[in-house]
Amino acid sequence: MRICHLRRLGYALSMLLLLNACTPLIIGGVATGVSALHDRRSAGTLVDDKTILLKALSVSQSDDNGKKRSNISVDVYNQRVLLTGQAADRQAISQFVQQVKEISQVRQVLNEVQVAAESTWSDAASAAYLTGKVKLALLDIDLEGFDPTRVLITSSLGTVYVMGLLTPEEMTQVTEKVRFVSGVKRVVRLFERYTP
Repeated sequence: MRICHLRRLGYALSMLLLLNACTPLIIGGVATGVSALHDRRSAGTLVDDKTILLKALSVSQSDDNGKKRSNISVDVYNQRVLLTGQAADRQAISQFVQQVKEISQVRQVLNEVQVAAESTWSDAASAAYLTGKVKLALLDIDLEGFDPTRVLITSSLGTVYVMGLLTPEEMTQVTEKVRFVSGVKRVVRLFERYTP
């Protein structure tokens, strides 16, 4: 029981540091290494996810016209790509979705991009803050074997997207915890079922 509390404390401290704009690159590598120890994805899938993410980001950066017309964020978990954010029109969204689908090892593209004006710096800062609050809230889940680092969280304009390989009980507890975090308008569950 004591180890669980120490792990939660360490995770909380890492999250607080991640919320500080000056340290994300330093902590990012450490957080990735720590979470890999508890991840339910295979080592090969972890590598695939990083590769897919880098390729998708490369696609978004190589299209100058698309960059001007969209503000799309990319998250990858278990070879599933989550796209969030805004774009000027459906054509820009469809084009990017198609390019991501063509990346090798991608199993599914979850398109949550909205046709809307590009978000502001203030919107991005609010989303990052909300994501941090949700991650900290998951530390309060008291469920044997639950590890909050197994949940990928991203936010956009008050909507919180949650991904991960979780048991049905973990899915329920995470959803309930996220729903009651101040600032959350909507929770989108993108979990995959984990069977021990």
